[in-house]
Amino acid sequence: MIKRTLEVLAAASVAAFLAAPAQADENDYPTDARADYVFGCMAANGQTREALEKCSCSLDAMAAILPYDKYVQASTILSMRQGVGGQRTTAFKSTKMFDDRVADLRRAQAEAEIRCYRGAT
Repeated sequence: MIKRTLEVLAAASVAAFLAAPAQADENDYPTDARADYVFGCMAANGQTREALEKCSCSLDAMAAILPYDKYVQASTILSMRQGVGGQRTTAFKSTKMFDDRVADLRRAQAEAEIRCYRGAT
């Protein structure tokens, strides 16, 4: 009886895991990337305790939505788009796959702003 109960619980756990929507692992952002983001955010929003809290919240919200590898890809694409020009930067500006990566980052940023800046008192 106990063996059967354990089998049912294990099967239910696997089914729940497979049925759950894929979410970003909030802990896959390395510490140096987190610090870099928060420092940059604070430079843009003020060097205050409130800015620290909102910037940290913002990164945590983004990390819950967007895996780190996709964050790096989108950030790289945005950096390449700011390039001086030429064939390499043109490819980054006119490719749908790159547009989709940047759009994912923008959605995560928008959600983080809603959670951490607009929802804050």
